[in-house]
Amino acid sequence: MAPKVAVPLDILRRFAPGTGLRDAAEIIIRQGTGGLVLVGSGSVVDAVSSGGFVLDAPFTAQRVAELSKMDGGIVVDDVADTITRANVHFIPDPSIDTDETGTRFRTADRLAVQTGLPVLAVSEEGRSIAVVFSPHGRFELQDPTALFAQANQHLQALERLRRQLDDSVMRLTRDELGDATMLRDAVAVIQRAAIVLRINAQLETVAVELGEEAPLIRIQASDLVRDVAELAELVNFDYQPRRPRKGSSVFKKLDELPDEDLYNLAKVGAALGLVPLDKPVRSRGARLLAGIPRLPSSVRDALIRKFGDLRRLRQATIEELSQVEGVGRSRARQIRTYLDLLAEAGAVPEPES
Repeated sequence: MAPKVAVPLDILRRFAPGTGLRDAAEIIIRQGTGGLVLVGSGSVVDAVSSGGFVLDAPFTAQRVAELSKMDGGIVVDDVADTITRANVHFIPDPSIDTDETGTRFRTADRLAVQTGLPVLAVSEEGRSIAVVFSPHGRFELQDPTALFAQANQHLQALERLRRQLDDSVMRLTRDELGDATMLRDAVAVIQRAAIVLRINAQLETVAVELGEEAPLIRIQASDLVRDVAELAELVNFDYQPRRPRKGSSVFKKLDELPDEDLYNLAKVGAALGLVPLDKPVRSRGARLLAGIPRLPSSVRDALIRKFGDLRRLRQATIEELSQVEGVGRSRARQIRTYLDLLAEAGAVPEPES
């Protein structure tokens, strides 16, 4: 079975609980007749359809279920909200490869590949499952109870991983302020941030399948992933040998990694060009400066250009800070106080000159 995540979210939404297509599938399952519904319109539909009759009737789930009692398939235009044809004999290209068993599911798979449209296939009594096929993969319509169980598992994983990420950030901050950072410390933060976001993407897939039942899940997830992407970008900026270009993203490389590689710190470091992991490094200071309230990014960039790294920034006096463009004495005192409070919180000594 292709991974659910491969199926575009817009297709998942069209079959989520509460939609007409989902209601139709559930009625067909209950009545045990089975069914085959091609969702779309146009010449690609005409090319694979033979026989039957033109209907052009308003769409209702009950009407689709009644029409499924006939031997042929059904064509639904969900954009126009109509049932366009019924009792159709679908004739997809038999040379299209499929791993499906059973005539109905094999036909559905080939139809989806050939037309580029979603196809709903409901088994007859005995198997009682409904599968949506698309050119990108297939997914089985699951009971909301099962989907909620999956969502809760993802939320629990998110909570655990967010705690691990926060712990990694605390260690990185401590080592940065103590001038004892190695690349592995930075890579570990980026890695955990990427894992959190990947789990959240999987959770969003389940939330889309749940449709109107998912608002609370999304609220909980949004709290757990807040600022995670920005954190990873700042850490990457701080430790790349050459400053990343504006508009570039650390996730462009990480999104290409399979799950097993994303959980391997060495492979994440290699993908980012942050190697060797045991190399001592010094932060540019962008992440810590981003924690100063109402500090414009332009001023943050000016500070990094002036001082170069966090060690020199921590050594700077109020007078030296105030000379940076956009800072001034008031903001210089704010920056100095913030850096001192960070050091006090971590019981970190002042850097030696």
